[in-house]
Formats: sequence, C-alpha cells, structure tokens
Amino acid sequence: MSGEFAGRLVVVTGAGSGIGRATALAFGGLGAHVIAANRRAADGESLVAEIKAQGGSASFVATDVTQPAQVRSLMDDAFARHGRLDIVFNNAGYQEPRSAIVDTPEETFDQVFDTNTRATWLGMKYALAHMRAQGRGVIINCASASGLRNANQGLSLYSASKAAVVSLTKSAALEYGPTIRINAVSPGRIETPMMLGSKIADMSVVAQGLPLKRLGHPEEVANAVIWLASDAASFVTGHILQVDGGFGAT
Repeated sequence: MSGEFAGRLVVVTGAGSGIGRATALAFGGLGAHVIAANRRAADGESLVAEIKAQGGSASFVATDVTQPAQVRSLMDDAFARHGRLDIVFNNAGYQEPRSAIVDTPEETFDQVFDTNTRATWLGMKYALAHMRAQGRGVIINCASASGLRNANQGLSLYSASKAAVVSLTKSAALEYGPTIRINAVSPGRIETPMMLGSKIADMSVVAQGLPLKRLGHPEEVANAVIWLASDAASFVTGHILQVDGGFGAT
C-alpha cells in the first residue's frame, strides 16, 4: 500500500491531536498530500512540520468545523488549489463533561451536535459537491462505539450525536454510490486526549473490561481509516468499522 496514495489529496479535520493526528501522519507517510484542518494553529503547524520532516507533503488550514463558512472554504480551497479532492476524514469531535440529562445546560447540546454531527454533515456536503463533479472520492467519518451502544451514563449527547453520524454515513453511501464510497470508523476505548480527559479514575479497569484487555492506540484507528480509503476496500461502502478492542461484543 506504500505507493497507493501518492499524488492524492487528503483532508483531515481535527488533525491536531489523537486519532486525527495519527491518521494525518499515516497518510503523509504513504505519499498523500495532507491538508490538516484544526482550530489550534500550534498543533496543526507542528503536525505539518512532522510530516515534512518524514519526507511527506502537508499544509495546515485553521478551521473551526462548527462554522459552516469555514468548512465550505476548507473544501473549496483544497479543490481550487490542487484540482482534486480524493479523500476526506471527518474526524473533529467533542465530548461533553459527564452529567445527567437534567443537569446538562442547553448550550451543551448545541456544542456537541454542532461539532460531532453538523460538522460531519457539512464536511460531506461540501466535499461531495467536488467529488460528484470529478466522479470519484472517498469519505470516512468518525463515529464512536458510544454511537452504536451507549454504555456510558452521563454522555447522552455524545452518544446520540455519534449515532447520528452512523445514520448520516449510511444515508450518504446510498445516495452517492457507485462513484463515491462513504464509510465510518467506530473507535472504542482509545488513548486520546479526549479519552484520558474524561475523568475516569482508573483506566486499567476500563481496559480489563475489553476482550483484548488493553486500551487502543490512535495509530490502530488510523490503520482502519487507511484501509477504508484504499483500493483494498473498493467494495466497501455504508459500513461502520468497529475499532474497539471487542467492546461491541461484550
């Protein structure tokens, strides 16, 4: 697969840390030009520097995915500058502080759904306009194990927003086959800043609850995204690929 992405243009949102960063690095190492979209410039620029230091090609675009105009600009400018838009990984996400529904502020609903659901819809909407015109393309969305099975009290909004991503992915796959493949990854317990910042007292207990008895690494989710984007997955669309250490089987 080492030469498969040479010359291809890949957009990754939420690229500054965790799964987004690992995925951007993986695409960069496989020959793609990576457009790293992220709110925090320092994180995005350090990622681009790392990709270039490894011999890859990348650029950073400051993007707040909760702002529709910025998402549209991200996709439009990528296509205008490079004349193509091959792969988009809608990865940016937000998890609310744990709280019961009755105690959750109304504005938290907007923050979670704007980041996780509407931004995914916007990313597809504005990428699909170019992919449809060029007659090809691949989109991968970042869902979550919580969107398939909500076993977390206090994270009702995160779970619901990711369940919506699952539904959006399947609907879009039906609309845009056969020329554009649209899938999602569904990460489980992955060692990311979001997971480690979720105020779980003992991560080892979480790990022992999984069949594989450990937390996952961002690079393992990146590997799944790479496969879904590759020609090896040419007959895969509308699929939600669980990367969860067996969480879905428990």
